[in-house]
Amino acid sequence: MTTNNHRRGLRSGQKVTWVGVMANTLLMAFKFFAGVFGHSQALIADAVHSVSDLFTDIIVLFGIRIGRKGPDEDHPFGHARLETLASAIVGVALIITACYLGITAAFNIHRHAEYIPTPLALIGAGVSIAVKEALYHYTVRVGRRIHSQLIVANAWHHRTDSLSSVAVFLGVAGSLINPDWHTLDAFAALLVSFFIIKVGIDILWDSIREFTDTAPPPEILQEIKGCASGVAGVMDIHDVRVRSSGGLYLMEAHIVVDGNQTVSQGHRIAKEVERCLLDDVVGVERVIVHVDPADDEEAQGERKAPSP
Repeated sequence: MTTNNHRRGLRSGQKVTWVGVMANTLLMAFKFFAGVFGHSQALIADAVHSVSDLFTDIIVLFGIRIGRKGPDEDHPFGHARLETLASAIVGVALIITACYLGITAAFNIHRHAEYIPTPLALIGAGVSIAVKEALYHYTVRVGRRIHSQLIVANAWHHRTDSLSSVAVFLGVAGSLINPDWHTLDAFAALLVSFFIIKVGIDILWDSIREFTDTAPPPEILQEIKGCASGVAGVMDIHDVRVRSSGGLYLMEAHIVVDGNQTVSQGHRIAKEVERCLLDDVVGVERVIVHVDPADDEEAQGERKAPSP
């Protein structure tokens, strides 16, 4: 990825996160107001939950700022792993928040806690759902466009907040329809907490895979090999190694070319392979291509099975 692409990705990531910061701040204040004056403990808890959103937004701003910096003397491969670390922290924050919401809901169910909310609480939950769902779609679109796992993880944080507000909305609506259904919001919140835990574990697991240099899915490897093999002059490709860093692929590969060609010709073929991989394979940021020479006899010998 070029320096200009890094800068555009950084600006886009910071912009979408600052939009989230402002939206979360306003939502937190509005939900707290609607929860207090709408007599909804669930909505007040949802407002407290929004405090964690501001915390993760700060982490995302730090991660995208540092992680999108280019290579330097101390970090010759760039700083993308700091973005991966920030993604892991967001995943852990989601799990902790979900556990808090789930335990609180379980205690409310056990105690048969009874709340009698007003329509103001229903409006507060509805506004939260609309804003958070819009933030999710906006953020995930930017994250996928700039290939940032961190921004995508934060988008899922918005989605889980939306689902939490759905639980509040259902609980408040049920209580307004029939006061005997006062525990409905607690059951809905408990169900949503399990979904949030699942999302947090997925984000954390993806970060762990990056930290341990796990290979990408087989279809990505096949796309890489197909792209390189299609370049004129490439006789074979082998020893393909790919790892992820900050949601982007760093890779190296060996190509076999005619050993009778000049060094300049082999270098030109290698550059064409690099260009193909960077342009045609989504998410590839850096490519190192090694050139292995082979004459016709060696190439034929490598491709023939030994006689019995």
